Amino acid sequence: MVNLFRYNNIQKEQNQKEQNQKEQNQKEGDISMSDIIVLEDVTKTYKGIEVVKNVTMRVKQGEIYGFLGPNGAGKTTIMKMILNLAKPDMGNIRVCGEVIQKDSYEYLRNIGSIIEYPIFYEKLTAWKNLKLHCNYMGFYNKKRIREVLDLVDLKGVDNKLVGEFSLGMKQRLGIARAMITNPKLLILDEPINGLDPIGIKQIRQLLIKLKASYGTTILISSHIIAEIEQLADTIGVIDKGVLTKEVSMSEIHHDSLQYLEIEVNDIHRAATVLDNAFDHLNFKIVSENRLRIYDNNRQAEISKELVMAGVGILNMVYKNDTLEDYFIHTIMGGNEND
Repeated sequence: MVNLFRYNNIQKEQNQKEQNQKEQNQKEGDISMSDIIVLEDVTKTYKGIEVVKNVTMRVKQGEIYGFLGPNGAGKTTIMKMILNLAKPDMGNIRVCGEVIQKDSYEYLRNIGSIIEYPIFYEKLTAWKNLKLHCNYMGFYNKKRIREVLDLVDLKGVDNKLVGEFSLGMKQRLGIARAMITNPKLLILDEPINGLDPIGIKQIRQLLIKLKASYGTTILISSHIIAEIEQLADTIGVIDKGVLTKEVSMSEIHHDSLQYLEIEVNDIHRAATVLDNAFDHLNFKIVSENRLRIYDNNRQAEISKELVMAGVGILNMVYKNDTLEDYFIHTIMGGNEND
């Protein structure tokens, strides 16, 4: 006689296995179609200290992903693990659909990168530096060298010694070198660090062009929040090795609060006046002479009360939360004076 109870259990187990496999296949299909980088529960330890802790993150194909965090937060370590320059102690990393193993290297053909600072032969020209890189990569194409030099606006200085380049020119040459094989993915670690405003603007315009014209996916780390705000489609916020947030810029803009920012000559008197004159007024002091009021319908009343109390109003303007505000709330719990 057939043991129906045992048969039913076996059938349930088989159905569950099929369902699990179906979900896994669907998950992998979703990853291959939309996610060019996937980290799953990645941990890295140096000298007994966890510098990256159970990080799970996804970078979508064709986007600019801004990786934000204080110095030493773990940004560079994660980038090195994506490039197989460092090995995770736990977790998986998938790039362009391939799970990265210790001996994986073919996938690197799809990636251009600058980690920390681009190094060149200072006594060689820009052209010869790129030619050497092409030889090393097994990819030599004179036309492509001209194209990338033009792309980064260095066409007229291709025969100039790199030692005579400014820092901004070297960064752009680094991006040219990273782009020479026309990679799907560009990984840039603090590419605007140390640049003057003109150099920062040139890098920003170049990255926007790479995304718009070439469909290049860009993972960029920085601690310069205002620049990431102008570039990124998605941001990941990391602190002390923990990815605390991963959110699209469109969500941040949608959820941002509008507030009235007032600059006054006596912040303590202004705060006292607002406390006494209004019940449950939502405001906070953000500096020694500025406060923010999260109530959009009482500007006239507020200014009247302050002026009557002898508080000088130096400026009054409506603003929206910025990425910097979001970062401060996420990393520092809202205390921007820390």
